[in-house]
Amino acid sequence: MSNYVLFQMWSFHRQTLIKGHQFYVDQARKRVLSQFDNIEEEAEKAAADWLEQNSNRFDPDRHDPSDFYEAAHEASIEFYELLSDMRDQTWLSVVAGMFHQWDKRLREWLVQEIRHWHCGETVIAKVWGADFGKIADLLESLGWEIRSTAYFKALDALRLVVNVYKHGDGNSLNELKKTYPEYLEDRLVGSGLPGTLDLLDHTNLRVSDDQFQAFADAIIAFWRDVPDNVSGNEIAKVPDWFEKAILSDRKSQNKLAFLGYTGGT
Repeated sequence: MSNYVLFQMWSFHRQTLIKGHQFYVDQARKRVLSQFDNIEEEAEKAAADWLEQNSNRFDPDRHDPSDFYEAAHEASIEFYELLSDMRDQTWLSVVAGMFHQWDKRLREWLVQEIRHWHCGETVIAKVWGADFGKIADLLESLGWEIRSTAYFKALDALRLVVNVYKHGDGNSLNELKKTYPEYLEDRLVGSGLPGTLDLLDHTNLRVSDDQFQAFADAIIAFWRDVPDNVSGNEIAKVPDWFEKAILSDRKSQNKLAFLGYTGGT
């Protein structure tokens, strides 16, 4: 193939992508996730609020004070559990947003570069519709051995976490159990009961602060690792799905050129 540059990552564009990602992570922590930093204290306040709101119902001649304190404690536990669940769902929502932002920016870049040297919409549609594995195949065909990098496992786990969060039980959950079970909270771990992992479902999905940061760092490492330039002679063979889409577009273009030449409509 020629020395023509087929894919190029300009330094300014690379930095723009990284800065946009870092902005998302920083602002998500500051404006969204920080709201759940003190849920224990808020749960204690919920107990105090319950006592204050129900103090008028207390009759020392009829009621045992311990009953009211127990009810306040139960209100505190319920508040904590509800807020904890909201925190977990918010974390997952932020993680999903981060993944989708990265995924769309990657496909946008691929499509933008392809349009410089190829005419046709079939290959464009295929790039947008390809799953993560196919996109990884395409990137590796450019000479970038992404699957051997330290950050690929984090990106792969991120993909599965988002799929489980979005779709619930299914193939992604099974793959997550098999490959990255650390993202499923097993409350029976250490109980000595066998096969507890098999009992877990999408409701056990959790992402900790450290795991969130690992995902964020993996995306930065990915953008930094995108090759500056990929020439045609550096590509031995593209994936079959990509090659077929390219040939389909070329066939359509040749047909249109032929019809235009012969005067057909």
